[in-house]
Amino acid sequence: MWLYLAILVGLYYLLRWYRERQVVSNLRDKYVFITGCDSGFGNQLARQLDLRGLRVLAACLTEKGAEKLRDQTSDRLDTVILDVTKTESIAAATQWVKEHTGDRGLWGLVNNAGVIHSVTYSEWLKIEAYETVLKVNLVGVMEVTLSMLPLVRKARGRIVNVSSILGRIAFLGGAYCSSKYGVEAFSDVLRRELQHFGVKVSMVEPGYFRTGMTNVQKSLETLKQTWEEVPTHIKESYGQKLFDAHYNQIKQALLGSSTDLNLVTDCMEHALTSVHPRTRYSGGWDAQFFFIPLSYLPTTLADYILTRSWPKPAQTV
Repeated sequence: MWLYLAILVGLYYLLRWYRERQVVSNLRDKYVFITGCDSGFGNQLARQLDLRGLRVLAACLTEKGAEKLRDQTSDRLDTVILDVTKTESIAAATQWVKEHTGDRGLWGLVNNAGVIHSVTYSEWLKIEAYETVLKVNLVGVMEVTLSMLPLVRKARGRIVNVSSILGRIAFLGGAYCSSKYGVEAFSDVLRRELQHFGVKVSMVEPGYFRTGMTNVQKSLETLKQTWEEVPTHIKESYGQKLFDAHYNQIKQALLGSSTDLNLVTDCMEHALTSVHPRTRYSGGWDAQFFFIPLSYLPTTLADYILTRSWPKPAQTV
């Protein structure tokens, strides 16, 4: 019995491997629009797809980021300035994409732009931090997608939304986790709604990676500032000792983050170029072999594994 089961599992993965190796034709004629290309995954993907021969339309937040990217790529790549929190900026970028793509439509839309305020206890964050993160990571994704959707539908193309492993299993960083859970839900709804239009929707869920968004020094400075601004009564509940321990844990996590961004951008590229893209991609070894399995465990067991090493607050029941 076990032998037959092993054979069936082996055949399943062999078939999946064969299907996923099939590449879309005429890639050099296809346009891909990527948000958040100043640095990190977006920048890496733009350069990667440019080398592959696709026509990359890269959206950057700053002119400095756009200029640097143009210097590193071919003449096929074009850049535009985009702030995903501003409706007028999104409308202008959409018109710019429409003019570039013409009757072909937009083959690929990659919603990569994102921010993170501070990976810390939810009670330490001001409501403004939640609003900022949600506006970029979730509302921005929604508004850019809905604005570009007619162009993607015309090409019967692809939408690739960058979520996070923290969109599958949430712990710390309540604002960031909430935004990524929202991206997961929005992507699931889109996938089901657009299937009859020939549009495929994929999610990429990276683990811990070191990018501009998770710069060690900047992240630790933000964490310190967040703690300094916490009201006194909340500080007393948690205690300085807990903060110091939490600070060290976050520092070690940041220093231990992977620097191999290709583990994520290869997933994005596959979602854009494979005839049969996956619904979800787990980027990074920690995502594949720790966080994803953890997300399937009973909640009480997952809670214990995730929090067993957390420091205890100064004031407990």
